[in-house]
Amino acid sequence: MGRLNKKSILLAVFSLLLMLVLAACNSSQAEESQPMDTGLDPNEWNNYAFKDIFPEHWESYMKNMVNEKEVIQKNDPSIEPMLPIVWNGFGFAVEYNLTRGHTYALEDQLEVRRITENPDAIASCVTCKSTLVPQMIEEFGDDFWAMNVHTEIMPYLEEHAGPSRDDELGKWGHASIGCSDCHDPVTMDLRITRPSLTDGLERLGFDYENATQHDMRSLVCAQCHVEYYFDPLNDQKVTFPWGYGLTFEDQWEYSEYQASRDGGFPGEYVSTISDTPILKAQHPEFEMWSYGPHQTVSCADCHMPYQRVDGKKKISSHRWGSPMNTLEESCRSCHGDKSPTYLEERVNDIQDRHKEQLLRAQDISASAHYYANRMIVRQSEGLDISDEDIKKVQDLIREGQWFWDMPAAENSYGFHNPDGSMASFARSIDRSQEAILVATRTLMAVGEDINELERQIEITKENVINEEVHHEKHTHAINEWFPNVRDN
Repeated sequence: MGRLNKKSILLAVFSLLLMLVLAACNSSQAEESQPMDTGLDPNEWNNYAFKDIFPEHWESYMKNMVNEKEVIQKNDPSIEPMLPIVWNGFGFAVEYNLTRGHTYALEDQLEVRRITENPDAIASCVTCKSTLVPQMIEEFGDDFWAMNVHTEIMPYLEEHAGPSRDDELGKWGHASIGCSDCHDPVTMDLRITRPSLTDGLERLGFDYENATQHDMRSLVCAQCHVEYYFDPLNDQKVTFPWGYGLTFEDQWEYSEYQASRDGGFPGEYVSTISDTPILKAQHPEFEMWSYGPHQTVSCADCHMPYQRVDGKKKISSHRWGSPMNTLEESCRSCHGDKSPTYLEERVNDIQDRHKEQLLRAQDISASAHYYANRMIVRQSEGLDISDEDIKKVQDLIREGQWFWDMPAAENSYGFHNPDGSMASFARSIDRSQEAILVATRTLMAVGEDINELERQIEITKENVINEEVHHEKHTHAINEWFPNVRDN
């Protein structure tokens, strides 16, 4: 009887301890699940407002400012030397820089020659550059998209954001891509602040209002890391070409449909060399990832991996950049059986093959533009070259350029989708070569010396490459042999 009492007492004590432990756990869980209230204004846009509330996150966020490379133009001979040719007649031929990071986004946008030398630049151009954009969209409605950057947007930015400027985040970092673009300032819940994404998701039939936390860790990135255009049928609103799907092929078909509509979107510009309406790709990271081998993990898993701070606390890194900078947390959390050296070599191999095919596709595309130019010039001299033949070549040039530009504008250098990238380059090269073949047959029929034409093309390319002033390179893409045919 005494033994039973002793056992009962021990069991009761154990049960009591277990209940206390469970209560403590439940209390902890309940405390953690309580909605956060930062005390900030629901419309807070200034990145500095979050600094003292989230010091560990801020410390990682500030790494976006550390050791960032200088402004480097992509038309450098070591990067993409054909850009002043293939974008001739468009601002990207004048200045098109490597990205420097999100904290520089607004500063770089406002100071690039594509904006400073374009008096007609519109607000849609800055949609993904500033935390103030949601406020401007709410204030101005659909009038926002077509507002002039120089006469309307800049004064607004100066009035609302200028006084807060200091050196820690550079000229405009406090109003550049930041906290409130992805988080509710009060609860810090992930949120979508750009209507262009919700519009695109609706056309895809995706229920974003019930998106999971895992989905949101990619959707907040998809607000900006996507292909888009300014819709002339909808107040120049930023619009994603997602009507048929997310693959590059789907977006091509949808963009061509928009171009065929009366008053629809034909392209960002018309080439001065080939007189071809051209679609300019932006930065379709989300789309390329969506049908690539890493589609089951979120953008944040790799680009904002969980890291320990103070030796114990775990936070998401807010240094947005290459996972190669956080390889252990970003890659080896899943690929722990692979050494860091193996993973680095694997990534380098994919990106080296991507660049090799990109440069080949761009070079052939540039040549195709010059073949079309020669057809137009010879037709103007009275030779028997039909408008239909020129149009066929131009259509092939347009398609060829799209399919190298999409993986080129996508900032993973092919890693997000190696197969999709290579398939896109293959289609590009095929269409550009077909354009050259059609043009060659037409020109030979009227007595053109194709060898001399090729020689003049190579001379022109070399003149572009050899110009040391980057924003002057595009001037060498036009000459006596290959005049501006757009404005004639």
